[in-house]
Amino acid sequence: MSSERYQVVIVGAGLVGAAAALALGRQGLTVALVERQPPDTTFHGFQPVESRTPLVGQVPDETWDTRIYAISPASQRFLERLGAWQRMDAGRIQPVFRMDVAGDRFGAIRLDAYEAGVSHLAAIVEAGRLQHALWQALQADGNVALHCPADIDSIQWGEPHTQLSLADGSTLEAELVVGADGAASRIREWAGLGSTLTPYGQSGVVANFACGMPHRGTAFQWFFDGDILAWLPLPGNRLSMVWSTQTAHADELVALDAAALAGTVRAAGHDRLGELQLLTPAAAFPLRLIRVDSVVAPGMALIGDAAHGVHPLAGQGVNLGFGDAEALVDMLAQHRQARCGDVRVLQAYARQRAEPVQRMQALTHGLHHLFSDERAAWLRNAGMKVADRLPPLKAALVREAMS
Repeated sequence: MSSERYQVVIVGAGLVGAAAALALGRQGLTVALVERQPPDTTFHGFQPVESRTPLVGQVPDETWDTRIYAISPASQRFLERLGAWQRMDAGRIQPVFRMDVAGDRFGAIRLDAYEAGVSHLAAIVEAGRLQHALWQALQADGNVALHCPADIDSIQWGEPHTQLSLADGSTLEAELVVGADGAASRIREWAGLGSTLTPYGQSGVVANFACGMPHRGTAFQWFFDGDILAWLPLPGNRLSMVWSTQTAHADELVALDAAALAGTVRAAGHDRLGELQLLTPAAAFPLRLIRVDSVVAPGMALIGDAAHGVHPLAGQGVNLGFGDAEALVDMLAQHRQARCGDVRVLQAYARQRAEPVQRMQALTHGLHHLFSDERAAWLRNAGMKVADRLPPLKAALVREAMS
């Protein structure tokens, strides 16, 4: 079969990979997007398509997706520039106007958009609907060649082009291969880039509920007994729960019937929003920290979960990924005279992303251990109480959350 040549081939068509492909196509680069299976299985009825045919799934149904993201204003602006944000149903997007965080004793802090002089702290969206919007934008642009479903049999790294052999016998050649294929990245493995995975011994339990009282755009977070419980507001009187807890306890929560789970979650949240009614079955996923030795090599770059993994307590994982995509696209646009796979350009991208990623990993990892150690109880609660009384510090926390 024939070989197709591109400047950039992106492997992995989830939220970050799709956004990167869309942004690179807008820059006039020749781009291909390779995906093993149609992303987001909540799009009931994705159909296989011919190579190079833009893929758009069926519109998600009315069920509320348990995969919820808190999209920062910076990520929202990026998605707006791509024309993807505008394609989502505004009635399914919930702005977060304030965040109430409570320690396990007397500590508490409130972050308020109005006090900080901003419109909102974040926007809560469903993963499936954002994925669908990105696919629609890709189809409307028509600038990206899509290979889906397509499996990569092998990669021959080289300069000036890397060769990707697909299972159907076709071959793609690229100046730059971008790994956007998740935490268990095969691109990272094939490139020989080392990574360190640190399990937290916890799982995140997710479920959606209808609530008896209005949340008024408030996100709630509680730290207790080494657990972190977050309630994220959804449109209407609904919330999305993420409960980070020991894996054995997570399994117990998932096994509860609807009424028992709702009662347990209501009690853990101090009855802040009244009666809860389960809308979607609970599911659990393991929590782990992933550090990658290097996110670039000649002709190769990693973005999103392939490049890093963080504890979900700050809800920043996907925002870091969008930040990767935006930074890589900007760096390639600034160095149009160079080949896309030029390691000097890619190293500049890596340097730009190192600080925000390391800062977020250090923050989430540190907070996890701080709230897991009973000996630090007084320190953490006193710190929260002091921080709540220092407007400049609270403003800095808001800026960090919005970046």
